[in-house]
Amino acid sequence: MGRISKLGNRYLRRLLYLGAIAQVSARRRGEAGEDWLWKILQRKKPKQAAIALANRMARTVHALMTNKTEFRAARAA
Repeated sequence: MGRISKLGNRYLRRLLYLGAIAQVSARRRGEAGEDWLWKILQRKKPKQAAIALANRMARTVHALMTNKTEFRAARAA
């Protein structure tokens, strides 16, 4: 894909990162799991995992806005 760009809205980037770092912190305190974030945390440093999560959130939001659809969370198995 490429590197993280510093172009665009700084405020929006900061909000995405802060939300992601909060999720990473909460996930690290919890029990082990098999979800996407837990697998990333096993391979990467926490801040790198937060950037990956922020990137995923940004791509999801962009897709939702582009397609004019509503978010449907995946059900836990």
